[in-house]
This record gives sequence, C-alpha cells and structure tokens, in this order.
Amino acid sequence: MAVGSPRYTVPGLSTKDGKQIISLLNMRLHALNDLALTLKHIHWNVVGPHFIAVHEMLDPQTVAVRAMADDTAERISALGGEPHGTPGALVAERTWDDYSLGRADALAHLGALDLVYTGIITEHRSAASKAADIDPVTEDLLIEHLRSLEQFQWFVRAHLEGAGGSLSTTGAETEQQAATAAVRKPAAKRTAKKTSRSKA
Repeated sequence: MAVGSPRYTVPGLSTKDGKQIISLLNMRLHALNDLALTLKHIHWNVVGPHFIAVHEMLDPQTVAVRAMADDTAERISALGGEPHGTPGALVAERTWDDYSLGRADALAHLGALDLVYTGIITEHRSAASKAADIDPVTEDLLIEHLRSLEQFQWFVRAHLEGAGGSLSTTGAETEQQAATAAVRKPAAKRTAKKTSRSKA
C-alpha cells in the first residue's frame, strides 16, 4: 500500500517530510508486528533441556515489542498518516520471509532468533539515522526501541556465546544455518591418555 501525503502533520514538519517519516515508520511497524508474532511462535514451539528458560524469557520480550509497535502506530497517526496494521498489509509490504523454524530445540531457535534481531536492529538503526535530520522525535522513539531490542539480543546471545566470547552462530547467513550451528557440539579434543604405569 503506497503512502500518500498526509493532509496535515505535526507542527514544524512539512507534509512532504511527514510522508517520508510515515513511510519509514510503517515498515518499522511491520517489522515489530512480525517480531512479536515470531517471538510468540518460538515461545510455543521451543523444546529441549533449555525449554523453560527460553519459554519464560520470550514472554516479556513479546510484551515489550507489542508496546513498541503500538508507539510506532500512534506516532504514524500523530504525523497524519495511516498505520498499516493488518496481517495482509504486513505480508504484502514486508521485504523478508517468514520465520523458518517450527518445533525445534531451544538453542536452534535462539540461533535463528539472533539473526532475526540482527535484521530488526540494523533496519531500526538505518531508519533512526534517516529520521535524524527530519524529525528528531521519531529518531528518539526509534532509539528508545533500540535500547530494548539490543538488550533482548544480548539475552539471546548469552545462550550462544562460548567461554572464549565467540558466538556459535558466527558466519551463519540463514536462520537454518544459525539453528544448526547453535546446536552443534564442538568436537571433543582428542588427547592421548597417560597411564600411571609404564612398561619397563
């Protein structure tokens, strides 16, 4: 759905600039709505030894992301725009595919979710940068979201980080690759056994 020029916008902003910000925010709204649904999907489909930790970690994230979506939609309305909040608009206008994992091990889901968060955060940062010179209020809103989104990714990455500080999913480019890397056990170091007895 194309964004038309608003008939009015907030004081100090032209309707042309308002249209640009509304367009930016509509895509962020889609991303946040999609993220909230993905978090709930993972919450329902996670299994394995880390089930309860991940299951309970995701609910507060879902609530927070839904609040971010609400703030984004209300900002669009305040700018004189129309938030596109229907499932059909989300599917038609998004530039990414559906989350690809179903019922799976908790670490597999966290590996894939790390990539989801990377995409959301990268695009949120880009939108905040574009908004900076046009509408600092929208920039501030997106920065506020980023504080929480980056913290949530840190929570996810804590499950994927080894003692040496590296992520098990480093180099993964797809959710499936990240999921596989997250559950792969590191190869055991083979060391020669030493015996206390030696042959004379």
